[in-house]
Amino acid sequence: MQEAHRAYQRELKAAGTLLAAGPHDPRFGGMFLLRLPDDNPHKALDAIRDADPYYIAGVAQYELLAWNVVIGKEELDRL
Repeated sequence: MQEAHRAYQRELKAAGTLLAAGPHDPRFGGMFLLRLPDDNPHKALDAIRDADPYYIAGVAQYELLAWNVVIGKEELDRL
């Protein structure tokens, strides 16, 4: 199951959607840092969650948080 989840993350990274991902320390879950379209980020977040093999299998729950970057947006846009 973990390999399917990581393969999904690699697909998101190759598409330019995923900037970084990994488990928390201490391990109690993980986090994705994503680049999403400005017009409907919540729809994009839902689609990413719904396609994750961990979510499909009921292994993980998601807390979806949109982030309105105010300081540092220009630097993030260059990533």
